[in-house]
Amino acid sequence: MSVGRTTEKEVRAQPTVSNENAPPLKHGERLTREEFERRYVGMPHLKKAELIEGVVYMPSPVRIDFHGRPHAQIMAWLGAYWIATPGVDLADNTTVYLDSNNEHQPDALLRIEPAQGGRSRIIDEGYVEGAPELIVEIAGTSADYDLQDKLEVYRRCGVQEYIVWQTQEKRLDWFQLVNKEYVTLAPNAEGVIESQVFPGLRLAVAALLTGDRAKTSSELGAGLQTTVHAAFVEQLTKTESGFSG
Repeated sequence: MSVGRTTEKEVRAQPTVSNENAPPLKHGERLTREEFERRYVGMPHLKKAELIEGVVYMPSPVRIDFHGRPHAQIMAWLGAYWIATPGVDLADNTTVYLDSNNEHQPDALLRIEPAQGGRSRIIDEGYVEGAPELIVEIAGTSADYDLQDKLEVYRRCGVQEYIVWQTQEKRLDWFQLVNKEYVTLAPNAEGVIESQVFPGLRLAVAALLTGDRAKTSSELGAGLQTTVHAAFVEQLTKTESGFSG
């Protein structure tokens, strides 16, 4: 399958599978990934649809309080880490091919580049193939499948860490893959969770949930000054040099 999609699918390359007279996607219908993509290409006005375990999901319109602003907060947090950490890649609402029944478009993902040992890659069509190391979903109205079907897919496909922010409930769950099962990471005594995959990626959970941007930023900044983050950057740099040399 060869389909090109730019931001919000405004410009597309010609697909190898014809989408002429393709019927529109319908929420809840069961499709193959190839048929899902054919119909998705035929709906350039549609901003987001996902195939989860072979079932089409089409989210509701996005509210700023339950999704738009929290999404921006997560991107700002991850963006600061991305800038300070060469060898990692950050993406927003990018199509991810996980397996033959799952084409997801997570709210945010952080991945390690293949040259540095990452498990996903960018294919020629511009999509991510394979499991990114970290995925974040903003669950304004989608907690039912973010915490059930999606969680199971991400676990099975090997996503190392998965964050679900339930904005209406003001709750954040951070899962880590341990022995092929997800365990929940709990905040430390200071209310902070630190990634086990991305050293120095610290989150002051209560600050994020209450919109305290200064505290969220300062805690991440402290993580970026640690020796473990410096060692991670050195490791990524050495790995890159090894592959390029």
